[in-house]
Amino acid sequence: MTTKLYDTDFYAWTLEQSRLLRSGELKGLDIENLVEEIESLGRQERRELENRLGVLIGHLLKWVYQPEKRSKSWQVTIRVQRQQIQRLINQNPSLKSYLLEAVSIGYELGLELFFRETQLLDVDLPDVCPFTVEQVFDAAFPENFISKYQ
Repeated sequence: MTTKLYDTDFYAWTLEQSRLLRSGELKGLDIENLVEEIESLGRQERRELENRLGVLIGHLLKWVYQPEKRSKSWQVTIRVQRQQIQRLINQNPSLKSYLLEAVSIGYELGLELFFRETQLLDVDLPDVCPFTVEQVFDAAFPENFISKYQ
């Protein structure tokens, strides 16, 4: 019954699963779909980290490669993304072990943002993220590293 409910009324299914869990009626649980949903929640947290890193890294790239167009808006975006990523990691500390891979994925997403928003198709950017994890999260970066990239 609960598997069918999962396919026809997801909200009702979640309410039923919650009720069964709270009451200890474990035999009535839709284990297969519960496992799938819990795994999906974990993937969502990883995707949020990757997406936020993509925005952050994209703006760091714009800051470094378009110094003449730097704006307060870019600074704010960089600061806000760092804050939101830190909040996400504080709420999900195990994501720290995923940071290196997430920065790599975030770099790919950041490249898309960079090329879409700058139209600098002739810029030869490296295949891997030119920023370390520490630089990505350093509040003083990129200002204190600008000369390296100019």
